Amino acid sequence: MKLPLGPLCVVAGSLLSSSAFAHAAVAGATPPYAGATFEADFTVSHGCDGADTYKMRVQIPEGVTGVRPVDSVFGKAEVEKDASGKVTAVTWTRPAPGEVKEADTHFFHLGLRMKLPAKPFTTVFFPTTQTCRTPAGVETVVAWSSTAGGEHSHDGDAGTQPTENPAPSLYLLPSRLPGWNQYTVEEHVHDLTVFKDALIVWSGTQAYSFNPVTQALIEKEQGVTALTQIHPGTVIWVKY
Repeated sequence: MKLPLGPLCVVAGSLLSSSAFAHAAVAGATPPYAGATFEADFTVSHGCDGADTYKMRVQIPEGVTGVRPVDSVFGKAEVEKDASGKVTAVTWTRPAPGEVKEADTHFFHLGLRMKLPAKPFTTVFFPTTQTCRTPAGVETVVAWSSTAGGEHSHDGDAGTQPTENPAPSLYLLPSRLPGWNQYTVEEHVHDLTVFKDALIVWSGTQAYSFNPVTQALIEKEQGVTALTQIHPGTVIWVKY
C-alpha cells in the first residue's frame, strides 16, 4: 500500500444510501452494508393514473435472509415462503376495499428488516408489483421489475438503458472501520462514487477521492495516477 499523502486526506461528502427516485423505491436510515442487518423502507410515491394504491408485493431476492416485515396502514403483511422456509415475497394489502381512497393523494412507507448478502459492490433488486384500485373496484397493476443497467457496477445487463419501471434496488457497500480498510474487490466497479464517504482510495500507484480538491491533488502528485475503475481481483486500501 502506498503511504497516504497528508494533503490528500480531506473529508469527502456524506454517503447517500437511497436508490434513485422511482415510484417504488427502497432506502434506509443506515447504508446497506454487505452481510449486515438492514432496515429497509420501501416507499410508494403515488398510485396509478389517479387511483389509490391498494396492494404492494415485494419479491425477496436470493441471498437476502432473516426477513421480518413491519405491519403498516395497509394492514398485516403476508409472507410467502418456499419449501425450505425461506421468505420469497411480502405483500401488504388494504384490510378492506372500502379503505381505498377516492383519489391518489398519499405517500406510503412499507418496512422490512433483513440480512443482506455478503457480496459488496453488487446490486440487489427487489421486483415490486403495485396494484391500484378505484372506488368502483377497477384495478390497475404496475410491475416495478426492470433491472436494466444496474447501478455502479457491471451487472449482467449493465449498459442497457433504464426502463420506466425500475425495480427498487440497493447497492451493497463493504463494511468498514474508521481508518484504513483493505478489500479485495470481486466485482467490476466503474462508478467510484460508491466511495463518496471515504477520504481516499488507493490501488497500487492509483488513487481516487470524491472530494474535488483532493482529487486535484492526486492528479498533480508525482508517480500517482487517477483511479477511474476497479477490476475484479484488485486489492484496494480505503481510508474512512
